[in-house]
Amino acid sequence: MILKKLAIGALSVALAATAYTVSAQAEDTLFVPSLTYRTGPFGGGGTPFADGYADYFNMLNARDGGIGGIKVTVEECETGYNSQKGVECYDATKGKEALVYSPLSTGITLALIPKAAADGIPIFSMGYGLSAAAIGEKFPWVFNYPTTYWNQLTSILKYIGDKEGGLDKLKGKKIGFIYLDVGYGKEPLPVLDILAKEYGFEAAKFPVGVKEMQNQSSQWLNVRKARPDWMIMWGWGAMNATAVKEAAKIRFPLDRFIGNWWAGAHADMKSVGTTGKGYLAANLSGIGADFPALQDIIKHVVDAGNSKVKSKEDVGTVLYNRGLLNAVVIAEAIKAAQDKTGKKKISAADLREGFESFDLSQARWKELGLEGFTGPIKGDCKDHEGAGPIFIQQWDGTNWKKISDLIPPMAEKTRPLLEEAAEKYVSDKPDWKMNKCG
Repeated sequence: MILKKLAIGALSVALAATAYTVSAQAEDTLFVPSLTYRTGPFGGGGTPFADGYADYFNMLNARDGGIGGIKVTVEECETGYNSQKGVECYDATKGKEALVYSPLSTGITLALIPKAAADGIPIFSMGYGLSAAAIGEKFPWVFNYPTTYWNQLTSILKYIGDKEGGLDKLKGKKIGFIYLDVGYGKEPLPVLDILAKEYGFEAAKFPVGVKEMQNQSSQWLNVRKARPDWMIMWGWGAMNATAVKEAAKIRFPLDRFIGNWWAGAHADMKSVGTTGKGYLAANLSGIGADFPALQDIIKHVVDAGNSKVKSKEDVGTVLYNRGLLNAVVIAEAIKAAQDKTGKKKISAADLREGFESFDLSQARWKELGLEGFTGPIKGDCKDHEGAGPIFIQQWDGTNWKKISDLIPPMAEKTRPLLEEAAEKYVSDKPDWKMNKCG
């Protein structure tokens, strides 16, 4: 009976995976699964990301005939941001010559890391997941370009330090940290504690459970009592809008409240409106549709009726562009693998090498029609994240505006910590396969 239920469950997941492109998977296509969550408590953020991800590949198919003359098949499998469902989606699609997985969830990423390593399929957790995976020698199959949660936190702290007159001026300050109380929200805590001790500031932590996302009155009562000088948020979904509204309610200065790059989307602020004016957030991808590549998406995909966006105005929003960035990096890694192997129909193992050899220089961003979209990203065997910069954006009541230059992280401080964390992860896994970097 148990085996029968498992078989039925696996079949239902396989049937739920829907082909997003016109072309079916075949011998002459590149198969890229898309683990989505258009449903559930985080569907408001998962949907635009999935749209931007699929639309970029569909644009390449329509405009260029794919990548290197071979089309890309993007197949969605709905996870609902549930780790078990994410693993089921992986198991249901990996046998279709899957090239890479972007889990779009730290929980799913953590569950897939050992499975993907055993199966030889790259995991691209773009700026999320396990920060220690930045150490390429220890994690041959995991990539989190352009940076990690740990490094993002240090860039945010550098911004705060700059506003205070220097990092040394953080001494004696109190920085609040409100976070979703799951693996994602907890991921940067070790670095926060280390830097708090080093720079002499107090880190006041305010965890928010998934069931409390829309009812944070107790947390913000504690914030009002603690009176922090700054607040940082590691939020997602309904937590973000609720937090901004609660901060405004207690009259916390919103220009001292900074969300991470998952807490600064149009989807978050739509219900907040002018109440959230002044709120800050990190970002790592361009804002708006005024890029030639996005105009090509509108022309070849949206206007052609091959996109799931509700309107053209959805193209260019923060999370749409984040999904697009995810697709761009994968597409460039595929191209690099094709160039390196001389094959159009590459394997997952070939793509792993492509992830270590692509070069998204500023010149290449311009060639792609995305000049100024983000900083350079370059694949490397030893460094699977790149320690890329972020910028700070601010909500003006109706839209996001970029207000800072690119802010590099404190890579010199985080790299030893990442190496230590990576060593700890593999220390009790004697059969773990390492990366041989020259």
